[in-house]
Amino acid sequence: MRRAVLLVLILLAGLVALAAPAFPALTRYGTLPRKADGPLNILLAGVDVNYDASAAVWPYPALPEDYSQRTDTIVLAQVRPDGTANLLSIPRDTWVNIPGWGWSKINAANPHGGPELLVEAVEDLTGLPVDAYALLSLNAVRALTDAAGGVTLDVPARMKYDDNAGHLHIDLYPGRQRLNGQQAEGFLRFRHDGLGDIGRVERQQAYLTALLQQVKHPLNVWRLPQMAAAIDHNTKTNLTRQEVGALLGALLSGLKVNTYTVPGSFGGGGTWLPDRAALAGLIQQHFLDPQDPRTLRVAVVNVGAPDGSARRLQEKLEGLGYQHVVISNGPRAATTTTVSGQAAAAVLRDVGHGQLSQEASLPGADVTVRLGPDTPAAGSGTN
Repeated sequence: MRRAVLLVLILLAGLVALAAPAFPALTRYGTLPRKADGPLNILLAGVDVNYDASAAVWPYPALPEDYSQRTDTIVLAQVRPDGTANLLSIPRDTWVNIPGWGWSKINAANPHGGPELLVEAVEDLTGLPVDAYALLSLNAVRALTDAAGGVTLDVPARMKYDDNAGHLHIDLYPGRQRLNGQQAEGFLRFRHDGLGDIGRVERQQAYLTALLQQVKHPLNVWRLPQMAAAIDHNTKTNLTRQEVGALLGALLSGLKVNTYTVPGSFGGGGTWLPDRAALAGLIQQHFLDPQDPRTLRVAVVNVGAPDGSARRLQEKLEGLGYQHVVISNGPRAATTTTVSGQAAAAVLRDVGHGQLSQEASLPGADVTVRLGPDTPAAGSGTN
């Protein structure tokens, strides 16, 4: 009996030792896997290092990570409840109109306005709502790869490059091989292959696919606590416990990874000019969820509500992630609030009051919300 008890204690001690690295992450995000109601769109972005140019030594040492620099890698990951993960790579040199700043490469959004502005720029580019973001430090790749026991990748060609100022030294030979953290970082950061940022995007996709395949292998379960700790120590994110639970639920469903890249062409100054029509088609085919009302065109009409109600509802829906909400004009009426059109029931839940209607939606709108006298006044409820 004593031997059995001792064996159990030894096994428990071993499990605690294995799980110990993940305790900070579990304390912050610990949750049970759950089945999400729909896709979860998460923006992943790797952040450049900021070096201390005032230091008396060279190469300059890195400053403490504050996640304020340009984004070296940008991926919009859509994770669906069935385990499908659609990854949209956005080249860091993509030429966009950054809200409030004007035309620039998209990797300048984070320094100008933090992850919130980067999220806004990505939403404007793709038309998709972003539910959460995760900014990863440069150390994340090294730490995560080493915690995973390395990652097996096909190195397409000889990669040799030294950058003393950037503390970057790449020395890889072609062929299929297992890369440690430092080698994987070099594989991802190499740009001297004639393809520039697009070549890096292809390697990012190969790395993410290989890493995710390795994560879901049953024999690697014991590595998960170390991997969780590596991510937690090198990430700034606004993911909630509920969203983490949805990600765990999708992971348990069996990940199926699909990779895509924002279509476009090379422009002046090393920019990537997105093909907006082709991107819209790609989003429509692979990323739009017909059950997600946030991608619909919603018209809001005040037919009898207190003044300002349409604007307040517009702001509320946009705060929930709706991408296309406009205020329209319509005749006054004494009817209660109604919602009509495609997926009207889902929009009604977000409006918070009213009833479904068979009335035709306004031209150009998928859903029309007609606000009636039953709409709460400002400060008294929903609006």
